[in-house]
This record gives sequence, C-alpha cells and structure tokens, in this order.
Amino acid sequence: MKHKTTQTDWERNMCEKILPLLRDSLYLDFRYFDTALQALTWKADPRLASFATDGIYLYYSSEQLLRLYPENPLFLQRAYLHSVLHCIFRHLWLRQGREERLWNLSCDIAVEWMIDSLKKPSVNRILSGLRSQLYQELSQKEIPVTAANIYRMLLTFTDEEKNRLLMEFFVDDHRFWPKEENPSAAQKKAGDMWDKLSRRADREMSTRGEEDGEGSALLHTQIKAGRPQRTYTDFLRKFTVLREEMHIDQDSFDPGYYTYGLRLYRNMPLIEHPESREASKILTFVIVLDTSYSTSGDLVKQFLYRTFDIIRKRDSFFRNSQIHIIQADSQIQAHEILKNKEDIDRILAGFDLKGGGSTDFRPAFSFISKMVEDGKLHDLKGVLYFTDGKGIYPARAPSYQTAFVFIGEETPDNVPSWAMKIHLSEEELYEHQKSKRRY
Repeated sequence: MKHKTTQTDWERNMCEKILPLLRDSLYLDFRYFDTALQALTWKADPRLASFATDGIYLYYSSEQLLRLYPENPLFLQRAYLHSVLHCIFRHLWLRQGREERLWNLSCDIAVEWMIDSLKKPSVNRILSGLRSQLYQELSQKEIPVTAANIYRMLLTFTDEEKNRLLMEFFVDDHRFWPKEENPSAAQKKAGDMWDKLSRRADREMSTRGEEDGEGSALLHTQIKAGRPQRTYTDFLRKFTVLREEMHIDQDSFDPGYYTYGLRLYRNMPLIEHPESREASKILTFVIVLDTSYSTSGDLVKQFLYRTFDIIRKRDSFFRNSQIHIIQADSQIQAHEILKNKEDIDRILAGFDLKGGGSTDFRPAFSFISKMVEDGKLHDLKGVLYFTDGKGIYPARAPSYQTAFVFIGEETPDNVPSWAMKIHLSEEELYEHQKSKRRY
C-alpha cells in the first residue's frame, strides 16, 4: 500500500531542499568554512521559531524556512552562518559563570559584527543606526572584539540599552547550549571537535581570505579567544613538585587484605595502612608584585587573593614549603615569606601595597638570584611576576622558570622570549568572590 504523504513529511522534504541551497550559497563566499558548514546535522524542531544549535545539530523551524526562503533567503543564510560561527568561536562552551542572558547577547553581537565586517554578497545587509553606533563605540575602545570583552562593556549599560540590543541582535535560539553545571559527554566531545574545526578555518582563511580586511582580523581574534585555555589553577601546577609525605594513604590501601588477615591470624593484619603517599604540592616559589604607579593596586590585591585562594583549596603546602612575596617597582619595596596557611591568612588580613615608582624588573630578579646564590632559596620552582608589562626587562634569562602575568589579552611588545606569559581576565581575578549581580 502506497504511503500517504502528510503535511509534516512535505514540510520536511521541502526544508531538506532549502537547507543545502543556503549552505551552498555560503560556501561560495566562505570556502575557508567548508568543513564547518557541513559539521552540523539538520534537525527540525516544532518548538523553535529560528535556528538553534548544541554543537551537534543545527535545529531549524520548518515554518520559518518555508515562510522566508521565497522572499528573503539572505536572512536565512545569515542566520545559518550565525549559528555556525557560534560553534567556530566556541561560544557554547565559554560562559564560565557569566550571567547567561547577557553572555548570549555578547556572543550575538560578536558574531553579527564579524558577519557585517566581511561584506560578502550572501550575507551583506544595510546596517541599522543602532548597529553602526555600537560598532563605532566598540572600535573606539581599541579592544579585541571578543564576546568576553563585549560582555564587560555591556555590564556598564542600562537595562533599557541592553533590551534594545537584545531586540536588534537576536538571530538564533540558545536554549540548547550546554549547561555549565552538567554538560553531556556528547557536548564535551562536540566542543573538542569545534576546536579543531575553528583552527582549520583559521589556517584556511590565512591562506585564502586575507583580502577580507577587517573581517579577517576579527575572525582570527575570535577564534584565538575561543580556544580552550589552560586555567590559572592548571598553570599553578607548574610550580608544584611531586614528593613523598607522611600521610595515611587511603587510596592505595586495600581493606580486603587487612580484614582477611585479622580473621585468619587473629589481630594480625596482612598489610598495614601506607604511612606515606606521593603528593604534588608547592615547595618553593616566588611571587613578585609590580607596585609601580601604572599598575592598579586593587588588581594586585585581587591577584594575590586569587592565587592564595587556589593554594588553600588545593592543600598545596608541604611542611617545609616556602612562598616568597616580593613587592617591587624600580626597587625592592617589601619581602615576606609564607610557610603555611596561617601565614596566608595573616598577609591577606593586613596586606598593604608599597611602592608607586617606575617599573624596572631587574632589581627583583637580582634580589631573587642573590637569595639562590646565598642558599636562602632551595629548590626554587619558579617565579610568578604580576605586572602590566610596562618596564625594563632583564637582558638574559634567569636560571629558573619565570612567568609574567598580565590582565587582558594583549602582550606587551618587549616581553622577552624566554618568559612564560599568562593572561588573566578581571573575571578570573574576582572568581573567589563572584558578584551576585544579575541581569
């Protein structure tokens, strides 16, 4: 018996003809996105009025496709590309505790600015006054165009301004974006897949798309910002050492053999609890705080609070651990040694920033090297130097690992090649005391 075609079947068949046409139109203008444009599987969802994605599927509204395609295919092409770009920039996996609705808006603005800057025939449209005004304001701030930087800027906007932007930049539905608290294994795998696809798109555009001018620059910036970053917590592990410490190690103790011995030999266990275990903790490292006039005093304090918050939570002290805290501008202003958690509480309770002169990194390195030579610093794992980077660097690399910590995404031009570089956002610094402010 011949199957009777239903309205739903007809709509699905028509949409499956429209979607390839949208994708192919984009492909003609964006050959560097060839693989990315084919990465999402199409899936109809009657609950939607627009496109949506979870990094695995491109969900679509049959009603929207059938209604708009005859009269305005360009709108649908932009919307298709918009959802794919969210994945390329990995917006779905980067919220990191930010307020969800405002983060969604920031991501939409970042993607739309990218599309508008490329000026390709398949997606080009006349800019509204509101868009032009916002793009100009963002350009004047001379900050990298990323969703995170746009988010920080939007925090200063009024609710009325945010609502106007929400209406202006709404394109797709974000309801399927992974939940930070409990992402599925499939969504995590999708995040890794899109990391590879975004790197490929970046390489392809470098060889094919430099003629796109500002759009190329925006693409490179946003792809770089979307790459999985090693967290500051992960980085601090570089300053830990693996050593054996006296401690009953429950993880390597098998209670089965213990109780079996008690039963067999009466109060004579076959094995005892191990009295030591291997632990990766801090032994010796140095934190230098740039206290020059060009460095924000509050950010210096927050960096110290954030670092110690991680150390305390991870129980990172051996019995003979030492953390040296040095304050310096063009000379050494203060030096304290911390040996336990109590010392951390003490220094945080009464921390006072000293300095305010010009920045010269050399005195701090000379001071540290002299302590090493004099035997006052044993097994130095490394130096963490918090600074804005505006100063005189040593001409030669020291004998120990050194990392300069900067706020924001920019690296000063004169940072030496031997130094490790860490970039922290202000949100990361304040993570230990997240604001309760909600949009």
